[in-house]
Formats: sequence, C-alpha cells, structure tokens
Amino acid sequence: MEKYKYYNINNVGEAVNINGWVSKVRNLGGLIFIDLRNRTGIIQVVVRPENAFYDIACSLRNEYVINVTGTITERESKNLNLATGEIEVEAETLTLINKSKEIPFLITDDTTALEDTRLKYRYLDLRRETLQDKFVIRNKITHITRNYFNNLDFLEIETPILCKSTPEGARDYLVPSRVNKGKFYALPQSPQIFKQLLMVSGFERYFQIAKCFRDEDLRADRQPEFTQIDVEMSFVTEEDVISIGEGLVASIFKEVKGIDLELPLMRMKYNVAIEKYGSDKPDLRFGMEINDITEVLENTEFTVFKNVIENNGIINAIVVKDAANNFSRKDLDKLTDYVKTYKATGLAYLKYNEEITGSVAKVLSEIELMNIKSKLDIQKNDLVLIVSGDYKVVKASLGALRCKIARDLNLINKDEYKLLWVVDFPSFEWSDEEGRFMACHHPFTAPKDSDVEKLINDKANCYSKAYDIVINGYEAGGGSIRIHDENVQEMMFKALELTEDEIENKFGFFVDALKYGCPPHGGFAMGLDRLTMLLSGTENIRDVIAFPKTASASDLMCECPNVVDEKQLEELNLKVSKN
Repeated sequence: MEKYKYYNINNVGEAVNINGWVSKVRNLGGLIFIDLRNRTGIIQVVVRPENAFYDIACSLRNEYVINVTGTITERESKNLNLATGEIEVEAETLTLINKSKEIPFLITDDTTALEDTRLKYRYLDLRRETLQDKFVIRNKITHITRNYFNNLDFLEIETPILCKSTPEGARDYLVPSRVNKGKFYALPQSPQIFKQLLMVSGFERYFQIAKCFRDEDLRADRQPEFTQIDVEMSFVTEEDVISIGEGLVASIFKEVKGIDLELPLMRMKYNVAIEKYGSDKPDLRFGMEINDITEVLENTEFTVFKNVIENNGIINAIVVKDAANNFSRKDLDKLTDYVKTYKATGLAYLKYNEEITGSVAKVLSEIELMNIKSKLDIQKNDLVLIVSGDYKVVKASLGALRCKIARDLNLINKDEYKLLWVVDFPSFEWSDEEGRFMACHHPFTAPKDSDVEKLINDKANCYSKAYDIVINGYEAGGGSIRIHDENVQEMMFKALELTEDEIENKFGFFVDALKYGCPPHGGFAMGLDRLTMLLSGTENIRDVIAFPKTASASDLMCECPNVVDEKQLEELNLKVSKN
C-alpha cells in the first residue's frame, strides 16, 4: 500500500483516485462542487452537468462516503486558507460507496456542539481535522520516544494489567476474580513495582508506553485511564535520570515543534517553588511572584494580621502590575470568593495611585503602608492582593490566584514554553484525614543520603531524591531514585507506621525481592496524554484521547459503566446493594 498523497498546485495535470467523506455540497448554476474530506485534508471536486455521474452528485449529502477519479486542475477562485485551495479535481467518475444518516452536529473545526453530544458520537467528532491533527502529534511523540530509547539500548517490556491492590496512593480500580471467589485484582495505578522488579531481574534499562488507572476525581487534565511513558534504570544517580528525561523531552520538542530546548533545564527546589509560586508545578511564563510581608507587619495593631502572626501564621502578597484600575469592588469580591475555595479566610487589597486605597488602607499605619510599598517595589496603579493565615493555605490560595489573574488579564504567551525540574521534594506530607505522615510520592522513594536518619526522627524535614518535570504549570512527569537497601526500606515502612502484616499483605513479594541482590536504581514517568495536550495547544485532555471519559468517569458513547447481568454477578459471587 502506498503512503498518503498530499496534493497541491505542483500536481496539476495528474490523474487521481480519491476516497473520502462529503464535507459539503454546493450546486452553483448547474456546476456541483463537493468538498471531499479524508485524513489528508479537504479537496474540492467539480462535477459538470454533462458528466454521466451528475445525478449521483446531486443526491449527495454530508458524510456520504464516495470515490472520485479525475484530473487535478488549477482553480479559478482560490482559497489560500486550505493547503489544497489552489486546485480542484475535475471528476470523471463518481461512486457512492455508502450513505449516512443525518448527522447530529456539523463536522467542522469551529463546531458549537456541546461536548456531551460530541462524546456520545465520538466517532463523528474524531472526523474533525483539528482533533485528527492532535492524534498525529500523539503518534509522533510515541514514535520519537521509541526511537530515543532504542538508540540508548533500553528494552520495551510490558507489565501486567491485572495485579495486586496496594492502596497507598489514589483509589484502585478493582476487578473481581471468578475463579478465586471473594478475591480481587487491581488495575495498575502505574507499573511502579513491576519496573523495579525488572531492575532486580537484571534488565538494567526498561521503558514502556503503559496504561494506568486511578479511581480519583477528574478534571480537564485528568482521566481515570491514561497513558504514561514509563522508564527505569539500574546503577544510576539523580543526574543520570534527569539527563535521560530531559534528553527525551528535547527530542520531542525538536521533532514535533521545531523548538531547540536549552539543556540542562532550569532546576528549582520544592521549597522555593512553594515559597515563590505557591505550587510544586509553577508556571514561569509570567511573573507575579508571591512575596512574604510578615516581617513588615510584625508590629501591626491591625487585629486580623496581629492574630495571624501571634499564631505563627504568615502574611503574603502578590502585586498585579498596572492593574489597580482594572478591578472594581465587585471584581475583588469575586477574587475573595475564589481564594476561599482554597480555605483562605479572606483577601485584603491595596491600590496605589495618587493616594493609597483598599480594604486595609485605613487600618494599617502610614509607615506600614510605605514599608509594603518599598518591600514590593510598588508603582502607580499597582494592585496588591494579600492573604494571611496558615502557611499551606496562604501559599496554595495565592498560587492559584496568580494563575487565575494571569489568565484573566491575558498575561500568558500561549506560544511560549517554560520547562523546569522541581527537585528535593519532601519525603512525607501530613494527612489530616489519616492523622499521620504519608509518603509524598510512594514508599520506595529514596531519601537524601543526609536525611536517612530523619525518616524516624524528623519526618517534617526529611527530603527525597525525587524530581518532577514541569511544563507551563503542568506536571508533565516525575520520578525518583528508589530505595535499594533493605534496612532503609524497613525504616521507611516504620516511618509510615505500617505494621508487619500490612507490609506483607501490600508489598510482601516486592520486599522479599529486595533481599536478592537489588541494584541501585531509579526512573521516571511522563504523561503521554498531558505531553500531547501541551504540544497540541489544547487545555482539555479529552481532546488527545481517542475515546475518553466524562468528568463523572462515564463513557457516553459506550454507555458505561452499566448494569451487568445477574448471572455474571452470581459467577463472581457478588451482590449489588440497592442503597
């Protein structure tokens, strides 16, 4: 079979045989013009009244499948918005291959159809060129990935889809076993344990484009089933893994976007990212960094700020440059409601013009106002937004607010890419729900060599050999160096307050494997869906997954999840509660 042909003005005079779908039919005074669409794009076909197939042309409707033979000619009226806009096909024969029902929405790139409708008829939605282009990019990324790792002697190895539930991260999707009554498989959240076992097995360099499943709340950049580029290596350091990871990303950016990334990529410690941007995935395409003004207000008599400082809280601010006049009181009330969704108690503000105004202008002293102005380098018409309270709440709310304002004021260059590694993650994070420290990544992440003793004695200040790659405010991937020392792994389990029974039930076979000459190893995973989303210019991950789920984890096309037959439930020894 030949490769697809893409026709243009250089093909005038050529005889062609083209198959595709009718995108549009126009009858202009006897001449019939057909926009024929296939994967190569759209090409105009002209059928004249004297043509033996003219009646068939008159009967055509949108999305009918046809075959056309004819000759490429130069168009009199050109459409330079199309790659084929300078040519048309003078039809000699026209065959109707198949008809179509009336379509539920027009198949155009600027369709106004609701997303739910498009997902219900996804096979029609996917005919749109704008979506097909995204899958071309996705295919390119997987092709580049395989070439990159093959050239470095990595082996592509598949790992199981049915595995053991190890609920230490997101919720597992469970699969009941018919043969082993009352027992369940889990779908893998990632191939983490298996790829580490491959290192124990001596494969040394592994990669896989792997399916993963997580039963968690969804959003625009998250799906219950997703694909990741999964990588693991033996006898490596953090530097080795980061170098391999950014080499892959550089190859993808060069071949997909024609962009030469400057390597090595920028690195930022986790604590710095939180301090300046309120997020471990900072968007660096704009400024508006978070500033700590707690010291400036340490002697304030304003009750709210005074109480925060006395309770070891912090007072932070962001400056929106030259924008004070852009925000009305109503706008600022909306921003207050926004930060409250991040558990902030409120949002104070100051506007610096001929005089200083704002919600706290009259309750702060003139010296405090001038000190804030000096500390933040305030200029005329600048807006200062202030949040006070608990460290995590202040950082999270201002971090989200800076991104919202940047979007609202169009401060982000959408054609720009800012990449960095966020490094030195905490080993643990406190869970109010669990009432204990949980693993920040997973329980096999190696602590910094200097922090091994802190696993037991100082969890809040224990940091790990973990790293995330961030692109334009999205976590595109991440990984860590793994624990290969049995004693350190035991300390980690102890730090996580796991009992011997819990360790055996969740990780028994894996812990046992570490006792058989486990090499030092580490790796990373990158989200293929998210990477494609970023490189194809969409903010909706469903655009780059062929048959995605909705925000409620349902498939409108297949109508699943659905009720299953009682006989199937009986075979699985299951009963469905009616509650």
